Amino acid sequence: MKYKHIIWDWNGTLLDDRLFCIEIMNQVLQKRGMKAMSESWFLDNFCFPVKDYYIKLGFDFNKESFEISGSEFINGYMDRVDEIPLHSDAVVTLNKAKNLGLTQSLLSASSQGMLDDSLKYHEINSFFIKILGQDNHYAYGKEQTGKEWVEQLNFNSNEIILIGDTLHDKEVADIIGADCALVGTGHVSSKRLKKTGAPVFNNLIETLDWISN
Repeated sequence: MKYKHIIWDWNGTLLDDRLFCIEIMNQVLQKRGMKAMSESWFLDNFCFPVKDYYIKLGFDFNKESFEISGSEFINGYMDRVDEIPLHSDAVVTLNKAKNLGLTQSLLSASSQGMLDDSLKYHEINSFFIKILGQDNHYAYGKEQTGKEWVEQLNFNSNEIILIGDTLHDKEVADIIGADCALVGTGHVSSKRLKKTGAPVFNNLIETLDWISN
């Protein structure tokens, strides 16, 4: 098998939080009298840096700083984090990867504290040799964190694959020198994902079947 290590993204990839993110953000928008978004709008517009996504939603950072609305979203998210499920095939896929002899790690744009709390609830930490979040709540730093992690792994870059659900995951994979596979069950439409040139799959099991073959 070509690959020896999988770097997993968290939000949208293993964690099924698409609709939850839309719900919480719509509450932030409603509080300001702004137009709510639909699921289709989210899939067609969500992006990194997330500040650009906020601008697409209509936030004016000359009137209110990104830190205020960004923190409000994060606080609303974390208040109900125990309600967010994993994707239905997430644990099965993690188990299958483990049984195939692949080591696994987790790389997220979420803050380390937020990530640790969410993973603790789902009790899946044991699958990962490393869990890597960021030192901020604003989704900055995933590229550098990933690059430093790959330098620590005892694998060639062509033996590592990053599995994610956004255009940014493909960008991160390119920066850290890993291959990339994307799933269309997260925060970005499959149509947009396919434009990256990375293989795009309908679910996690399908992704792992491709990797193992």
